[in-house]
This record gives sequence, C-alpha cells and structure tokens, in this order.
Amino acid sequence: MSDATLTISSKNYSSWSLRGWLLCKMSGIAFVEQMVDPEDASYRQELLLLSPSVRVPRLVHGDIAVWDTLSIAQYLHEVFPDAGLFPADPKQRALCRSVSGEMHSGFYNLRSALPMNLKARHPSFKIFSGARPDIERVKEIWHQCLETSGGPFLFGAEPTVADAMYAPVCTRFHTYSVELDDTLTAYCDTIRSWPLMVEWTDGAVAEPEAILELEVEF
Repeated sequence: MSDATLTISSKNYSSWSLRGWLLCKMSGIAFVEQMVDPEDASYRQELLLLSPSVRVPRLVHGDIAVWDTLSIAQYLHEVFPDAGLFPADPKQRALCRSVSGEMHSGFYNLRSALPMNLKARHPSFKIFSGARPDIERVKEIWHQCLETSGGPFLFGAEPTVADAMYAPVCTRFHTYSVELDDTLTAYCDTIRSWPLMVEWTDGAVAEPEAILELEVEF
C-alpha cells in the first residue's frame, strides 16, 4: 500500500519530473504518481497550491511535503539510508553531492538549447555555441566520476543521486546527437538501458501528441 504521492508533469519533456521519479524508485518508497498537465491553466493553479515554487516534482509522504529535486533526494536519503542514494565513502559522497548540486543550479544554456524530448531525434542538430561550454563541463564531470569509480554508473556498480540528476542529459545528448567518446557513450547507453529509464521512456512514448513543448525547462 502506498503512503506517498509524487506529483509530476510530462514524461516526455519534464526533466525534473524524471529526476524526482528516479529518486523515488531508487529509494524503494511506495508511491503513486499524480500527473499535472502544464498546458491546462486550472492544473497550473492546482500546482501553485501544491508547490510554492510552481515546480514539479513534489513528494508528499504522510503529512510531509517536499519539493525541489535535491530536497527530495536528501529527504529520501534520511528516510531510507540503506537505499544507497549516496556513496558510502565520504570522499565519493562529497563528490556526488557536488556534481549533483552543480547540475541542479547550473547548465542553463544546455537546458535552453537542448530541451528534453524523448520522442525526438535530431541527427544533424546545430548546437548553439553558448551551450558548448556546458556540454564540455558535463563530459568533464562524467570522466572524473567514471575514472574514479570504474563505472558503469558514475559512482560504481549501482546508480546514485548523481545518475538520477544526469539521466536527462544522457537523453538530450542522444536526441541531439552530441558527439561523445567511447567511455561516455557507454555511460549514456548504461543510463538509457537502465530498467527504470526504460519504464519512464515507455511512459513518455505513450503520452498523447497534443502535449506541447514548453519554452522553459520544468
């Protein structure tokens, strides 16, 4: 029986919903999904009441409400400390928190130039020059983590918060045919074939085509 509700938006377009959903699945919390249609003004009013930041995802667990993806990650780590959301090693845990926070607060040009769209594929997409430094920084982070941990996930054999945070970037790099070396291609393949990602992607493909892509990330 579920005692939690996760409010999310479009599975095709909402990268933050994907991150929150992955974190909940990884933690093992029993939850139900509540979908909010971002194109419907009445639903946006409802979301405004749910989350003061007007953002998804939002987790309600019993009488506790948590929004903002990193807050959800920290809450789930506190409630389910054995789920392995963060690495056990303190040094690796600090790095995981740092690179997750960097994704949470940065990479604006990447988000704007390469919006998440799991149904699309652009083999000859011209990437805006302003997004290239963001792309190179993501590659640098991935190489640092993978070289230290040995992969296949950023911090070893099992996914962590960092993988949930960067999973939408893997889909963006696939959608817009961003060139990657063999190591990073293998990492993105690991993420895209991750059973949780396959489940989410199947849900995105099943969404009606009437959902319109928004101009901002949500």
